Amino acid sequence: QVQLVESGGGLVQAGGSLRLSCKVSGRIFSINVMSWYRQAPGNQRDLVATITNTGRTTYADSVKGRFTISRDDAKNTVYLQMNSLKPEDTAVYLCYSSVNGPSGYYQDYWGQGTQVTVSS
Repeated sequence: QVQLVESGGGLVQAGGSLRLSCKVSGRIFSINVMSWYRQAPGNQRDLVATITNTGRTTYADSVKGRFTISRDDAKNTVYLQMNSLKPEDTAVYLCYSSVNGPSGYYQDYWGQGTQVTVSS
């Protein structure tokens, strides 16, 4: 069973930094895209950043220039470096990945999320 587990969330002051990690485990043949989403209370789940298997990245306009997504395929891990954090970045950050596992085809997997709280 493929699982995604996030870590690295916490409480920081505005202007601070955090680095989130998401480890994909299980019987994995390949991983396509890896993404970070976030969801604040009462809000929809929004895409923050995506990185493809070739290293192409995309970012939400609200985080461009502040966040950096990266991946380490040897560790099946995706990272989100978050700098210059703002209170509006406060949310549960969820890891997503399209994984080719035991089924032999790509399926969508989600982590449980890690809380990021940015104080003013």
